[in-house]
Amino acid sequence: MLKTVPELVAEARAGLRCVDANTAMQEISENGGTIVDVREPVEVAHLTAPHSVNIPRGVLELKVGEVIPDEAHPIYLHCASGGRATLAAQQLVKMGYEQVVVVTCPADTVKAAQEAFIA
Repeated sequence: MLKTVPELVAEARAGLRCVDANTAMQEISENGGTIVDVREPVEVAHLTAPHSVNIPRGVLELKVGEVIPDEAHPIYLHCASGGRATLAAQQLVKMGYEQVVVVTCPADTVKAAQEAFIA
């Protein structure tokens, strides 16, 4: 029997740390880290979270090492709804990244949280 995307996301999320945007920004301000936006470039063009690095989900495994070569560097993943970020986080953990966190809110909430912490 085939699994649905929501089932895959739920299974992946069970083994991951998930936080909201405000928690992510608080942790980044205290301990450092990078927010990685795994949405497609066309989505990012319509709504940019200005302090995020865009690495689309489809090329994440190929590109993340160029941007974040340190496996201990905290990575906070976000997308439009949390599904792609969850599946991306699962892959980064499999690759060996040690501090991978899913930001479980829409991109506009991430943007607002970033702007609030920077102001």
